[in-house]
Amino acid sequence: MFSTDKDWNNAFRIYSFGFVFVVYVSKLIPILFLIFADLIRLFRFVNMKAAALRHDRSKKFEGRKISRAKFLQSIGLISGGILFSGLITGMFKWAYDFKIKRHTLKLSQLPDSFDGLKIVQISDMHLGGWVSGHPLNDAVNLINDLNPDLVFFTGDLVNYKTEEAFRFEDILSKIKSRHGIFATLGNHDYGDYTRWSSADAKAQNMNDLYDFYNRLGWKLLRNENEIINRGEDSLAVIGVENWGDFSRFPKYGDIEKASLGTENAPVKLLLSHDPTHWDEIISKNYPDIDLTFAGHTHGFQFGFEIKNIKWSPAKYVYKHWAGLYENPSALEKPQFLYVNRGLGNIGYPGRIGILPEITLFELKVA
Repeated sequence: MFSTDKDWNNAFRIYSFGFVFVVYVSKLIPILFLIFADLIRLFRFVNMKAAALRHDRSKKFEGRKISRAKFLQSIGLISGGILFSGLITGMFKWAYDFKIKRHTLKLSQLPDSFDGLKIVQISDMHLGGWVSGHPLNDAVNLINDLNPDLVFFTGDLVNYKTEEAFRFEDILSKIKSRHGIFATLGNHDYGDYTRWSSADAKAQNMNDLYDFYNRLGWKLLRNENEIINRGEDSLAVIGVENWGDFSRFPKYGDIEKASLGTENAPVKLLLSHDPTHWDEIISKNYPDIDLTFAGHTHGFQFGFEIKNIKWSPAKYVYKHWAGLYENPSALEKPQFLYVNRGLGNIGYPGRIGILPEITLFELKVA
């Protein structure tokens, strides 16, 4: 009887698929250079035939074309080797090279008692893609060392099924926060990317996810909110289910329902997995939402960030794909979006340039 890849050892499955991905991607650049080299040979061949008809056999011209073709071949092979090495390093080193991003945000209506509030955001753990719990334990230690007042997790706990998270329960339960840990759902959390034996099996998968969050003591916000109090002051933490502008992603988020009861909160913080929700709904229609926390893009797990310059193929898909953004159309008060680069990986089990992120925000009175 044959087994599927779901039955394989987790580490073997992850690295096997990762290695196949690396091999195929590493071939792309050499192939492109070889195609260019072949085109040069074709051009040279046609030129020689034309020269022969004109009784013009220029050896200097011919030699130059041969040299250029060989040069392109060499460049292609070298580039492929560099890419292969980089992708392998991205799997075994950079995938767990957690970076702490620090941001201080001034909010004009933040109550004085919340001045200096520290919020840690993590996102997109994709626990089905972790070979072991050791690096996740390192990430948890980094989070706790920041001594957060609040911890936000903005979705995609798993890749396909809730059971992927079970072996990490003890590690995740170690995350500490003064005012609680709040989470929302991402597109991968609904079990839409696997085949289920029945609708009941898929529904049970979701119930398992809800139970998992309950055991962790994390508050899963499913189109609802929580009011955080300090003395007589308060702020609202709002969480919506996944809402993605692209048709392949679910639109379960209901900001109207999620906001009920927050009318008097001077500051509103929103957890919404997909940044296109902010693009299409929040930034246009909800100026009272001060700061939206999102994830989803992973920064494509590939690109570069040098000081204030950043690039990734993700920018050609998402208007807002990594880091802090401000709504230029906001009139009443500043309105911000933060897109976390994610803690885990999916597809390619590694990172190049866009490293896994833990974000620390300190809110200050403007």
